[in-house]
Amino acid sequence: MRVRIRGPGGSSIIVLGAEATVEDLLLQITEKTGVSKFDVKYGYPPKPLVLDQKSLLLSELDIKLDGEQLTIGSKDEADPAREGASKTQPGSASSPSKKPNASGPIALKKRAMESEVPEIPMPERSATLVLRVMPDDNSCLFRAIAAAVTPNDDLTMHELRSFVASQIQSDPQKYTKVVLEKEPDDYCRWIQTEAAWGGAIEIELLANHYDVEICTVDVESLSVLRFNEGAPNRIILVYSGIHYDTVAQSPSEYPHTKADNPPEVDVRQWPQYDEDILVKALELCQKLNAKHYFTNTGSMPIKCNVCGWIGHGQVEASQHAAQSGHYDMAEVTR
Repeated sequence: MRVRIRGPGGSSIIVLGAEATVEDLLLQITEKTGVSKFDVKYGYPPKPLVLDQKSLLLSELDIKLDGEQLTIGSKDEADPAREGASKTQPGSASSPSKKPNASGPIALKKRAMESEVPEIPMPERSATLVLRVMPDDNSCLFRAIAAAVTPNDDLTMHELRSFVASQIQSDPQKYTKVVLEKEPDDYCRWIQTEAAWGGAIEIELLANHYDVEICTVDVESLSVLRFNEGAPNRIILVYSGIHYDTVAQSPSEYPHTKADNPPEVDVRQWPQYDEDILVKALELCQKLNAKHYFTNTGSMPIKCNVCGWIGHGQVEASQHAAQSGHYDMAEVTR
């Protein structure tokens, strides 16, 4: 059983056996997040998950946890992991602050590809499946969606951010402080800044707006999330922990092992009944996983570029930032 958890310091994956109990899950959450007292929510919009029967098998819960994402909210009065940490979104990490200060976010960038981007031959379509890598500019999610649904439109990322904010403001019954984990007005101001990273809320809103199913494939866990499921067409995004890219089908010459045509001729939308494209996308992500094209924000080694401190995961990084005032940090690559 694999469960993604999103805590105050970032996201990580928990792996549990078939006989795991509620207590096993709670211990893993504390180990991964560094938070000892917390609330757990699941689904979208987030709903409370009651975990008071510690001896109960996870398989006996009313919900299926395998592949689920859990949101962990700290109940500690003085949780050091939350001090100095920025707000993170599903599928995102903190964004760099131009002028570090006592409450500034920690700067983290996506892991670079260790070698050439893998490609999947699709001879039955005279094409090659390829990853179109988005710029690492804090707007990767918005760019990945726009590249698939409006490739010929001159949309700016600010327009997409403004649209998201307007949709949130137009539905206050749905987008409450509990759902957004911020006051709605604060969230709307935040998402319109260049430093804000989008996640599940933004994906759902844009999927509904463009009437497409958006499938996101997690490189680390190889799990698939579907938004606006059942729409006539789908697009596929690849999520690598702190970054989103777009999957594309590029026309190619035999033996279809190389996507050498320009992106302008890509196919980036497929009919919703085309399940084979998802199979190929998972095959692509398996290759990306083998190249370690993902970042586990809960356990990755991080080095402070100011003083040389080395720790693991955003929780420890946030603690170091709170204690030292240093916010310029980077993932340690092996």
